[in-house]
Amino acid sequence: MDLGPYLLLASMEGAVQAAVLALTAVGLSLVFGVMRVVNVAHGEFFMLGAVLAWWIAHMVGGHPSIGFMVALIIAPVLTGLVASVIDLTILKRLNYDPESTIVATIGILYILQQLVLMTYGADARPVEAPFNLRFYTPWFGYSYYKLAVIAAAIAVLLGVWLVMSKTRIGLILRATQLDSEIAQAFGIAVNKVYAIVFGAGAALAALAAVLIVPIQQAHYLMGADPLLLSFIVVIIGGLGSLRGTVVAAVLIGMSDGIISVFFTPTLAKILATLLVALVLVFRPNGLFGARAA
Repeated sequence: MDLGPYLLLASMEGAVQAAVLALTAVGLSLVFGVMRVVNVAHGEFFMLGAVLAWWIAHMVGGHPSIGFMVALIIAPVLTGLVASVIDLTILKRLNYDPESTIVATIGILYILQQLVLMTYGADARPVEAPFNLRFYTPWFGYSYYKLAVIAAAIAVLLGVWLVMSKTRIGLILRATQLDSEIAQAFGIAVNKVYAIVFGAGAALAALAAVLIVPIQQAHYLMGADPLLLSFIVVIIGGLGSLRGTVVAAVLIGMSDGIISVFFTPTLAKILATLLVALVLVFRPNGLFGARAA
């Protein structure tokens, strides 16, 4: 295959990675932007979503599309509920202290990982895609499901933007983000907002995992790469900036996909890390982060 079609294929693979990474990173950015909590366990919520998707699809049985659609709804909801409970029982008791919450979420990471290992096992297991249709170009065939992943991610991200910018819930979240003490003085239940936001961030990561698990198998160690790439995306885009997070996710996801196809995934991670270093040197607040006063 010539270079042009090969580059097209690599770009399409990169677009799939960018879509999934954008969902995962937006969840991380939302948590930090509103709560000022660095959630080191975010990758394990991604992993939990994939594992729950396998359990749900396995229990539902029948046609793959039925099990997948049930998992697409239930797995993010269950993951979000687990995260909200963790927030109320652990992070709230730490008063959301930055250093304490980092240590706590590291502990949560290992607890979730080991619980999944004990119950789910160490084997990587696939979830069958809801459909296996392909379209064909003169050079290669490509899965319609992967295109559906991109479309689903775009739809969800637009939904997040609409909620944040056009609804009363978004107004409450933005008010809490700007000044939680003043928001509380105006009658906003900040602790409830934090629990909802922490759960929503985890649910977005789980949703991304459900979408990708028919392409990448569910495994108890699969949260490491999404966590690393999400932190890279959030730092490049600007801490707490959803717009910057999406732009950086497209940049990193596309480059990661293309470089992985032409060279190796390791090289892609190295270049992404170098890009973070350059951003921190020349734009410490990220591409779209607010400058310090």
